[in-house]
Amino acid sequence: MNEVISTLIAGVLGLALGIVGVIAFRLSQARSSKLPQVDEPVLPEGAAAVLSVIGRAFVILDDVDGVVRANPASYAYGLVRGHTLVHNELLSLVRQVRADGVIAESQYELQRSTLGAGQLIVHVRVAPLGDEYILLLADDRTEITRTEAMRNDFVANVSHELKTPVGAIGLLAEAITEAADDPKAVRRFSTRMDKESRRLAALVQDIIELSRLQASDAIVQGQEVNIDSVVAEAVDRSHLIAEEKGITITVGGHLEEPILGDADLLMTAIRNLIDNAIRYSPEHTTVGVGIRQRDGYAQISVTDQGPGISPEEQERVFERFYRVDSARSRQTGGTGLGLSIVKHVLANHGGEVSLWSQPGHGSTFTLRLPLADEEPATSNALAGQTMKERTIEASASDREGGRR
Repeated sequence: MNEVISTLIAGVLGLALGIVGVIAFRLSQARSSKLPQVDEPVLPEGAAAVLSVIGRAFVILDDVDGVVRANPASYAYGLVRGHTLVHNELLSLVRQVRADGVIAESQYELQRSTLGAGQLIVHVRVAPLGDEYILLLADDRTEITRTEAMRNDFVANVSHELKTPVGAIGLLAEAITEAADDPKAVRRFSTRMDKESRRLAALVQDIIELSRLQASDAIVQGQEVNIDSVVAEAVDRSHLIAEEKGITITVGGHLEEPILGDADLLMTAIRNLIDNAIRYSPEHTTVGVGIRQRDGYAQISVTDQGPGISPEEQERVFERFYRVDSARSRQTGGTGLGLSIVKHVLANHGGEVSLWSQPGHGSTFTLRLPLADEEPATSNALAGQTMKERTIEASASDREGGRR
């Protein structure tokens, strides 16, 4: 009997709760129907289709500067966070266009985030969109601007470097003419002229070589290269300047596995390192060249007994035209481009160049190149890059390289 009563009571309670739930749902619907309806932003006809294929970051703002629509690129650039346009410079331009209705454009250098990590150079165009909205278009000009700056810097440096030997040759030619009756003076001036002309020829050749390396087709198709043969040729081409200073070049080790690349470019890079070592080594010393395989890479090291390089200077020796000792470099005939060429050759081959040096204890430059039949973990990402991307990376990482 008690069980029957309990069951009836539970049924009544369940029914009551169900009725209460239905009443609450109906009241909620009635209350919702009285709220104002908020429409989605209505863009002018055809605007959405155009924006979807425009290929630039875009942001649409309402009359209170709220972001009503933005594409993923605008978030990736850090222009928009949530429903807010982040940068005050852009907000000021938007308000100016809203006030006068005239299309405006400008270029800004902005931070990608509030943490200040990374700079972004954007060209912005702001225009009214219909009667209610403002359209902001942004184009990333960071890489273009940096490339133009590097090009201008390079042209200025080249002009300065060419002016010195060209001016010296002109003065020496004039001196020879005036000293025509003095054979000793003529020989002295002609010797100096020959030195300056060779320096000018080397500089022009290095400029041509560096320009070729920065072209997107620097290495169209890599071929198997025997490192031992490349090193032997580089050493052979450096024997003349080594003999002039009584310097011995010793080669140790060998590598049977080939690498993929351009033999001429690799020979140029290794020869530049050897020439650099000879120029900065004291007379009657030794320059060592080591070859070995390690962790799926070919390693070629060039060691000198020169004055060494301080830690502060080591970060800059690969910059174009940078010299640790400018006076000494000019005296030895350095062009200021040798180490930059080395860096670009290695970048184009998916490798790297590193430096160990200590003042008073010489320097060692080491080239690391992936072997043809190996797949080192660190080279997988490089394998997916185009030649142009690797060259741009090398350019962006330095402030435009050079020799000590």
